[in-house]
Amino acid sequence: MRLTNTRIISLLRKEGYRITPQRQSVLKVITQSGSHLSPASIHKEVIKEHSGVGLTTVYRLLDTLTELNLLCKVNGKRGTGYLLRRPKGHHHHLVCNDCGKVFDFSNCRLNELENHLASKSGFAIEEHVLEFRGRCRSCRNGER
Repeated sequence: MRLTNTRIISLLRKEGYRITPQRQSVLKVITQSGSHLSPASIHKEVIKEHSGVGLTTVYRLLDTLTELNLLCKVNGKRGTGYLLRRPKGHHHHLVCNDCGKVFDFSNCRLNELENHLASKSGFAIEEHVLEFRGRCRSCRNGER
């Protein structure tokens, strides 16, 4: 099921969050975007409609959405937090150190590694985060 603006608002209400016009603007930007977004890029779009919305408001809602597993937080270039709508299923990220672009990937067969590590260490693995960092094709070819 694709998370629409209406569905996210419903989930937030269910968790006891008020849906303010400012939050609605942030959600609109996120749900209408097809790409990975930084808090600053979200804020830049939101203030076009609601000039009084502060960057702190954007960060707070993004943190809430991340806690509710509706967004992923990716460490972009120079430590900038990039957020994206969480795709269906388990996935990981490739992050370009030059331009900051984030690529999703899945089907990496990490279950075998998890099982091996859990077996050898006795550790009950509950989750993992995997990011590969490097330079994308465009940056390597000088296209950016």
